[in-house]
Amino acid sequence: MEVKEALLKGVSRGDFIALARALTLVENDIAPSAEILRFLIPKTNVPVVGITGPPGAGKSTLVNAITNFFSLNHKKIAILAVDPTSPFNFGSLLGDRIRMSQQFNNPNVFIRSVATRGALGGISTKTIEMIDVMRAADFDLIIVETVGVGQSELEIAGLADRTVVVLVPESGDEIQHIKSGLMEIAQAFVVNKADREGADIFANNLKKLLQGQHTNVPVFKTVADKEQGVSALCDWLSVPIEFNNSRKPLLIAEKAFQIIQHYRMRNVDKIKLRTEISAAMEKPNFNIYKFIDNWL
Repeated sequence: MEVKEALLKGVSRGDFIALARALTLVENDIAPSAEILRFLIPKTNVPVVGITGPPGAGKSTLVNAITNFFSLNHKKIAILAVDPTSPFNFGSLLGDRIRMSQQFNNPNVFIRSVATRGALGGISTKTIEMIDVMRAADFDLIIVETVGVGQSELEIAGLADRTVVVLVPESGDEIQHIKSGLMEIAQAFVVNKADREGADIFANNLKKLLQGQHTNVPVFKTVADKEQGVSALCDWLSVPIEFNNSRKPLLIAEKAFQIIQHYRMRNVDKIKLRTEISAAMEKPNFNIYKFIDNWL
């Protein structure tokens, strides 16, 4: 009980050490993580920005540039960098920290890496819970950079207040990126690496496409590694968020569904499953459905 109270107090006053410890407990289901989640009080006025898009679009570099902008304006920023989990060894590279190394000694910036844990949409239940812990801390902005798994990466919409989709001029036919799912979740598009050939044409075609869909989604052009065009994006991020009350319950319900699903499945050990599958496959007439019956 004393540990829980100390961590809750430390998180609420923005103590990075307490926050890091609380996140570790929550991420790994170590006691008293359940008590921390039940008693923390997330601040609803702390905006969460999701940065998503295909691999190689420069998401980490853009997050670094956004962080520089806000930290120079004396804002406290939390970054949750989500990396893919290996399906073979269940490990994760957590390489986004390399691109943000200049932020390590910044007292106003907190960086945490987390693995997807196999979540197809790039967001695991643990990510959701860790964001709620961060919401209870004393931050002005929380940025979630997802793994960039493409058009299946829609779960970020249930987590973030604003979702920014990052593309590059070489992305090809922009229509392929504006499937109905991405169209609905994106509050802004960023054409990064805009100093490359074809960037203006790409951005203009994207704007025309969005206008044809009768949306007010802005398109920004940036060169993140040179911090060009980032201030316009940050000015837009600084505008207070107007919540769509009809959409919010739907997103919260999706969030609740993922949490319930996680805890209903927590007794399924994937490593044990793999071991038993390997043994079962050695037997003649192996049938995966008969195998699953034993687990159900």
